[in-house]
Amino acid sequence: MYLFPVSSWDLALSNLVSVGVLAFAFGFLAARIKSDVRVPEQIYQFLSIYLLFGIGLKGGHSLKNVSIEEVFAPAVTTIVAGALIPVVAYLSLRLIKTLSVVDRGSIAAHYGSTSLVTFSAALLFLESNSIFVEGFAPALLTLMEIPGLIVGIYLGSRKSGSEVKWSETLKEVLLGKTVLLLCGGLFIGAVSTNEGYEKVNPFFGGLLSGFLVLFLLHLGYLAGFNFSEVRKVGKPLIVFAVFFPLITGVVGVAIGELIGLSVGGATVFGVLCASASYIAAPAAVHVALPKANATLALMSSIGVTFPFNLIVGIPVYFKVAEFLSTI
Repeated sequence: MYLFPVSSWDLALSNLVSVGVLAFAFGFLAARIKSDVRVPEQIYQFLSIYLLFGIGLKGGHSLKNVSIEEVFAPAVTTIVAGALIPVVAYLSLRLIKTLSVVDRGSIAAHYGSTSLVTFSAALLFLESNSIFVEGFAPALLTLMEIPGLIVGIYLGSRKSGSEVKWSETLKEVLLGKTVLLLCGGLFIGAVSTNEGYEKVNPFFGGLLSGFLVLFLLHLGYLAGFNFSEVRKVGKPLIVFAVFFPLITGVVGVAIGELIGLSVGGATVFGVLCASASYIAAPAAVHVALPKANATLALMSSIGVTFPFNLIVGIPVYFKVAEFLSTI
């Protein structure tokens, strides 16, 4: 018996030549040959708002058909995972002796938080292969975002001499663009009528994949433009940025299976556990831990972990979920 069915390998290989992955690779290559294909800042901000609100709106509409009993266990598990992942990341980073306490906390906050684009890419991968995903998945994205940031920042402030302005920090975490747009989209999607949702679905649903590809093109450009900075973070941190998300992703998939999620749902839960933030976390950490070296966390998350998850991680988590479902 093969560990993974041949069909799942075909899906994994198809991910390598998907439009999103190729767009990311194209953006990376363009940056390395010094061709400016980056998305203008105003369009980048529009794309991030569109994706955040669109994912929330779609998830909120799906919540109409979900009972509290169905979502309770996944929600509680997500909150616990969001609080534990930065703790494990912080403790793991103690092995890198050159990192200060505040830098370990900053990186832990990034890895405790979540990546909307990695999440969206995982949904696109699963939906394009007709694999079912629970409708409440976007709600889990929001639930994991908050505790991951708060715990990571708290760990970074301990024994570092950094006094966190918690009122400003919590305002940035709870009222920042990421959480507010996701929650707003979830609420509007949940309470709006089906007729009202269908009127806007062609824009927020039908065009989402295309806008995501543009976002991936831009992220590929940023990764390529800052590639030299990635090498400066040091080999130990690069190793962490690859193997930590791989381990947490696989463990997340296993937990997803244990709490009764579908293969697609367990894959998405694994992706949430494996992803690292580069939108919400930098803003919150900048307010809470101004002494942290922002380059270390940002280059680890967007320069290493994001492309790893996009190209390798998502199909691996799917294959693990598929295998565990047969046991």
